[in-house]
Amino acid sequence: MSASTPKTLPTSGPKSILDICHPLSAEESVRTPSPDVGNTTGSIGEKDLSLPNGTPVDTSSPASSSSLLNRLQLDDDLDGETRDLFVTVDDPKKHVSTMETYITYRVSTKTTRVEFDLPEYSLRRRYQDFDWLRLKLEETQPTHLIPPLPEKFVMKGVVDRFSEEFVEVRRKALDKFLKRVADHPVLSFNEHFNVFLSAKDLNAYKKQGLALLTKMGESVKYVTGGYKLRGRPLEFAAMGDYLDVFTQKLGTIDRIAQRIIKEQTEYLVELREYGPVYSSWAGFEGSLQEPLEGVSGCVANCAGALEELTEDMSDDFLPVLKEYVLYIESMKTVLKKRDQVQAEYEGKLEAVAFRKEERTATPTDVEKCQDRAECFNADLKADWDRWQNNKRQDFRQLLTGTADKNIQYYEKCLAAWESIIPLLQDRQENTKTETS
Repeated sequence: MSASTPKTLPTSGPKSILDICHPLSAEESVRTPSPDVGNTTGSIGEKDLSLPNGTPVDTSSPASSSSLLNRLQLDDDLDGETRDLFVTVDDPKKHVSTMETYITYRVSTKTTRVEFDLPEYSLRRRYQDFDWLRLKLEETQPTHLIPPLPEKFVMKGVVDRFSEEFVEVRRKALDKFLKRVADHPVLSFNEHFNVFLSAKDLNAYKKQGLALLTKMGESVKYVTGGYKLRGRPLEFAAMGDYLDVFTQKLGTIDRIAQRIIKEQTEYLVELREYGPVYSSWAGFEGSLQEPLEGVSGCVANCAGALEELTEDMSDDFLPVLKEYVLYIESMKTVLKKRDQVQAEYEGKLEAVAFRKEERTATPTDVEKCQDRAECFNADLKADWDRWQNNKRQDFRQLLTGTADKNIQYYEKCLAAWESIIPLLQDRQENTKTETS
C-alpha cells in the first residue's frame, strides 16, 4: 500500500449491477438482457419459439404428460466448479422426553478434504444446531452473504409443527441451506461448518460463546455513532434498490399465490360434493346410469388432479418465494455491515484531515481500515454474483416446474372428460336404434 493519500473506495467491478435484468420485472424490454437469455423478439404466435437457453419449444398439444423441466437444461452450474464436499439432510425423527419434544434430522457428509478426519459422517442435528451454525457463520464471515434458514416458528397456515407436511418442508429448507454453504468457496472452509458436520456433540463448542470471533468480525461491529456516509458507491446503492424492487415483486406474487391456493382449496371442496350427486342420481335413472356414473368418476379424477396441483404449489412454489424473501434480508444485513466499514474508514480519514500537524505518510490504521473496506467490497460483489446465478437457476427451475405441473393438471382433466365421450356416443347410437 502506498504512503500517499488514501484513494476513494472502488465503485465498479467487471460487471455493473445495472446490467442485470430483474427476473420478475415487467420492464425488461428497456434493460440490457442477461447473457443467458435467447432471442425473444418474435411474437408468441410464431412457430419458432425457444426457451431462454435456446431450446426449441413445441407449441402443439402433447399427446402425453409433457416435461418442460426435462426439456430445459439447467446449465449454469456455478461455472463448473469442482466439488469435493457433499451434504444431505434427510430422515427426520421425532423425539419425546419429559422436558420437550423436538425433531432431529440426519446430516450425511461425504468429502475428500484433508480438513476432515474421515471421508464420511452421519450425525443427527436439530433446528437449534442449524441456527447455531448460521450465527457463527455471520460472526466469523461478516463480509459474506450467509444463506437463510427457514423461520423457527410455525409457518402460516400450518398448525402442527410436528406434522409430516411441516417437517418435510423444513427438511428441504435445511438441506438447501447446508448445500449452499457447502458450495460456497469460503463458507465451506469455515471451522464452525467443519465442527457442525463432524462433531458428535456440539454442546462443548456452543459453550465457547463469542471467544472465536475473528478480528474482522469485531471490526465490523464498530459503532459508527450515527455517522452519515459521504455516499454509498453507486454499485452498492444499485444493489439496495434492486433488493427493494425484488421484495415488492415477491410480495405481490406470494399474495396472489396464497389467494389462488385458497380458491383452489374451496373449488376442491365443491368438486368433492359435486361428483357424488351424479352417482346418487344414477341410482334413480336406469337408462342414464352409465353416463351419470361416468360423469361422477370424471369429476373425482379432476378433483384428484387439482389436489395434487394445490399441494405442489404449497410445498414447492411458496417455500422458494419465502426463502428468497429471507435471502433479501440477509443481503441487506451484509450491505449495512459494508456501510459500517465504509463509515469507519471515512471517519478515520476525516480525523486525519482535521489534525493540524502535517503528515508525509498515511497513518497505518487508516490504511488497514481501507484494506478492510476494499476486502469487504470484493467479497460482497463476488457473493452477489453467486446469488444472482443461484437465483436464476432456482427461478428457472421453479417456473418451468410450475408450468409443467399445470400442463399435467389440465392433461389429466382433459383425459378424464374425453374418457366419457365414447360412453355418451354409444348411448346416443342406442337411442337412435331404439327409435328407428
